[in-house]
Amino acid sequence: MPPTEPLAEYERKRDFTKTSEPRGRGRKSGSLFVIQKHAATALHYDFRLESDGVLLSWAVPKGPSTDPRDKRLAMRVEDHPVSYADFEGVIPKGEYGGGQVIVWDMGTYRPLEDVPMAEQLRKGHVKVWLEGQKVRGGYSLRRWGKDKRGREKWLLVKIDDETADRRRNPTSTQPESVLTGRTIEDLKREP
Repeated sequence: MPPTEPLAEYERKRDFTKTSEPRGRGRKSGSLFVIQKHAATALHYDFRLESDGVLLSWAVPKGPSTDPRDKRLAMRVEDHPVSYADFEGVIPKGEYGGGQVIVWDMGTYRPLEDVPMAEQLRKGHVKVWLEGQKVRGGYSLRRWGKDKRGREKWLLVKIDDETADRRRNPTSTQPESVLTGRTIEDLKREP
């Protein structure tokens, strides 16, 4: 079956006979966010916002910060199916994104601007309020250019609100999955 829009790129990059990642189907709530910790070629965090039946996705090498002074690189990657939100496991070596994946944080979000998400993306500035287990409050994503391969570069920044915390660093102090309690290291040790 040929890939269907808007998940064509997601499906094109994966061999579903080899990976247990979900295909382009799943639930639809409209306000889900998830941050997955992913030990692929390099460790990073995948920041995802549900919109129009898909998970809009950015790869954030250092993960989200609770400190508004930190500006985190966020590379726009292909949209993922909403069913990917609770995916944990190991993507086989040699497959696209090969490595361990856990659901590091999950919750709901709401837009901070009365502008449709598609319009925010087009303009290159997304502002949301996250209600997660590890990260909460306002976050801004702002597009600031493209890399040499033409991929969009964005910045993920914590908005300076009542939830900001310059001392807390959940990416280092809370490494476990919010779904299973497992860590990336636990998955590496499993057969």
